[in-house]
Amino acid sequence: MELLRKWLGHPEDIYNLLRFKMGGYRAVMPRLDPDSLGRGLRTCYRYLNQTSRSFASVIQALDGELRHAVCIFYLVLRALDTIEDDMTISLDVKVPMLHEFHSYLYQPEWKYTESKEKDRQVLEDFPTISMEFRNLSKVYQDVISDVCHKMGVGMAEFLEKKVDSQHEWDRYCHYVAGLVGIGLSRLFSASELEDPIVGQDTELANSMGLFLQKTNIIRDYLEDQLEGREFWPREVWSRYAKKLSDLAKPENIDLAVQCLNELITNALHHVPDVLTYLSRLKNQSVFNFCAIPQVMAIATLAACYNNKQVFRGVVKIRKGQALSLMMDATNIQAVKAIMYQYVEEIYQKIPSTDPSSNKTQQVIASIRAMSLPGSPMVSRHHYSPIYLSCAMLLAALSWQYLTTISKATEEYVQAGEN
Repeated sequence: MELLRKWLGHPEDIYNLLRFKMGGYRAVMPRLDPDSLGRGLRTCYRYLNQTSRSFASVIQALDGELRHAVCIFYLVLRALDTIEDDMTISLDVKVPMLHEFHSYLYQPEWKYTESKEKDRQVLEDFPTISMEFRNLSKVYQDVISDVCHKMGVGMAEFLEKKVDSQHEWDRYCHYVAGLVGIGLSRLFSASELEDPIVGQDTELANSMGLFLQKTNIIRDYLEDQLEGREFWPREVWSRYAKKLSDLAKPENIDLAVQCLNELITNALHHVPDVLTYLSRLKNQSVFNFCAIPQVMAIATLAACYNNKQVFRGVVKIRKGQALSLMMDATNIQAVKAIMYQYVEEIYQKIPSTDPSSNKTQQVIASIRAMSLPGSPMVSRHHYSPIYLSCAMLLAALSWQYLTTISKATEEYVQAGEN
């Protein structure tokens, strides 16, 4: 009943949930026929669904052979990331593994069976993944191997050092997410579904990854603190506290929120690059794949901005809100309207006394200039009272149906998984 009360507080969410269940999902998440795949690929897609809540569905919606290339790319990087995350592996073992991991793609028998991480199956059955990697066209293999090599080196660099300067923050985010954006862009172009410029413009592709990674790092402050991880740049947080953990103390909440707002302002500087990148895409499945995480990120930042709850618990966007973003972000004008809506939401919350207020206003002005409303999408959440009343009545009559929404959908809209 608590969930029902939340929905009644946001009646547009009921409309979005119904719209999604009654066919809206088909535009962004068409089903993949497993019977059309060989045994190895079926296994890879099973691992994809087991290890990724956020990306499995949109990867499987990609067109043609690009779908398989991106699936394998994801699993290879997931295996690499599993090694990095596994604290039971000593550094004298882990560092060489990270440096050499790209070479394991060409070693049919290589696997690692000593990991204690939850996603260890991608290491234990790496021979299946590497076999399907070698079955890809050489243009895809070259991209995946190159990015895997660069990412492994970057991960090893940051194993024993913390993120100090904002420049190092960008560098860390480049290694763990910017390189993903660059690799994906090169795969898009290699598939010929997108123009060569998409894969060649590494600066824009890097910004796509940095925007998502910084959003995750900002939102996950408390979770990372509880698990002993620190990704906020010392150059920023040291102006507000002696230790990063001090920001979670109730007596420091005002300074903590100011620090939060400064980091969100930093992340917003990537939005113009995101819009430029998305405006170049031609293929619908590629556009959906790229746009959905970006609009989820801007909605998450809007929810986090000037919000004390970031230091007290988990800040998430509502499921109905996430479903709306998934279904609406299918063209560049719609994405611009969504970006405009959420930066306006941030603008309305800027405290006049916030140390970063001028910088926040300036970056929002630059985003406004690129995403001026020229589409009905700007007012897409405004529905007539009669329409909403009907939606609430239908929701009440269909309560049992709504509460059995598929597990895949529930997991996908847990916005912002890495």
